[in-house]
Amino acid sequence: MLLETTMDFGAFAAIGAGLSAIGAGIGIGQIGGKALESMARQPEHSRMIQTNMFIAAALVEELLFLVLLSRY
Repeated sequence: MLLETTMDFGAFAAIGAGLSAIGAGIGIGQIGGKALESMARQPEHSRMIQTNMFIAAALVEELLFLVLLSRY
């Protein structure tokens, strides 16, 4: 008689979703920090830097939402 084992991969998916949320938080923090640093160095370009920062942060959050929604 074969012993059949089944694994529930839901726990692994939850761990992966949590790690992706941590990674997205670190990434957005890096984006904001570097944007603030570059705005301090070149205040005349702060408007363009801020726009690019918001676009980059939105893309990082979008990837996070895709990862979280792909779990379901």
